[in-house]
Amino acid sequence: MADKISFEPPRGMRDFYPEDMAWRNRVFDAFRAAGEAAGFRQYDACVVESYELLARKAGEEVGEQIYHFLDKSERHLALRAEMTPTLARMVAQRQKELSFPLKWTTIAQCFRYERMTKGRKREHYQWNLDIIGEDSVLAEVEVIGAACDALRRMGLSSSDFKVHVSSRKFLGELLSQSGIAAERHAQVFLALDKRGKMPDAEIAAMLKDGGLSDAEIEATFAIMETKDYSACPELVELFRLAEIAGFADCLEFDISVIRGLSYYTGVVFECFDAKGEFRAIFGGGRYDNLLTTIGGEPATAVGLGFGDVVVTELLKARLGEDAAAARKGIAVGFMFPEQRDAAVAFAAKLRKDGESVDLSLRSQKPKKFFSHAAESGAAEAAFLGPDDVARGTVRVKDLSTREEKEVPLAP
Repeated sequence: MADKISFEPPRGMRDFYPEDMAWRNRVFDAFRAAGEAAGFRQYDACVVESYELLARKAGEEVGEQIYHFLDKSERHLALRAEMTPTLARMVAQRQKELSFPLKWTTIAQCFRYERMTKGRKREHYQWNLDIIGEDSVLAEVEVIGAACDALRRMGLSSSDFKVHVSSRKFLGELLSQSGIAAERHAQVFLALDKRGKMPDAEIAAMLKDGGLSDAEIEATFAIMETKDYSACPELVELFRLAEIAGFADCLEFDISVIRGLSYYTGVVFECFDAKGEFRAIFGGGRYDNLLTTIGGEPATAVGLGFGDVVVTELLKARLGEDAAAARKGIAVGFMFPEQRDAAVAFAAKLRKDGESVDLSLRSQKPKKFFSHAAESGAAEAAFLGPDDVARGTVRVKDLSTREEKEVPLAP
């Protein structure tokens, strides 16, 4: 006998049952609304990329985490692990035709083969916001502001989350002032980005392996205690503009935010829940060199990646597991086959008026119909029996308050 097929999805992948889709829709609706409110234009792309494009970021951990394969023509392809390389390819392809600065957004399904932990799957959706071709820190302000707006639209407030902001350029200047050569900064960034994930003793060992002296290692850890960003003009301006834009209460300076990806060049940021119970909600920063690494013309850029996994866990924890299941629409049922046509006509009338209608497909007893209507998430229910059709009216019940109202069946 053949082995029984597992009904579970592949490890790290997800199925979305209707109750899961309610949460996903809540998150995605907020993404789209916030992006549109901030003037970002939607785009999309193929989920399969050339391996060469994704492997351009050689030396990073993500290079080992790509799902890649040879197709039937021996082309080396991969599932995208993030959207930024794809965006860079698309912009580079039409760079001479596009009008800059660009403000683009997408919700992309991404795949990354890695060790699974709380808040991290091997498949997830990521909302991307990118501004390309703008030097000023107002680009960072627009991107971060839109992300904060999305969180508020989901039902959270600034007391639920904080965006930790820093600058790799500023950190590099502090390292240089401490005598650490510029060519060692990338190694230092990679090591420091692992703080919180491993003990400082192991971070120190990594720095020592990278060629830093004991004095330089001590100076590096001292820099990580920096609380003042007044010597960094771009951060001063960012916080000033955030105050004007109305979301400065969502921000805090945090020199320890580095972002491991080597293409970040300036301001970097990560958002965390205020209680520190979850992984980062979103992150991003300025990446001014990525287009040139894939053969495009130089262009400044700021981007943000906002996954759906962590924020959904946070929303359930703060708002309740059932918060996304808001009742809406009306369920319409009928007692006998003789009332089916009247039920179809009534449903058509309601739909024409803009209502969402879940029409029963077969005759049912009242108890079974109302039980199914309650489980379906409908806000109201109307059940047609012989007397209702004869009378030309039907009682519509509010499934939350149990109140009823009489409405005509015909237009």
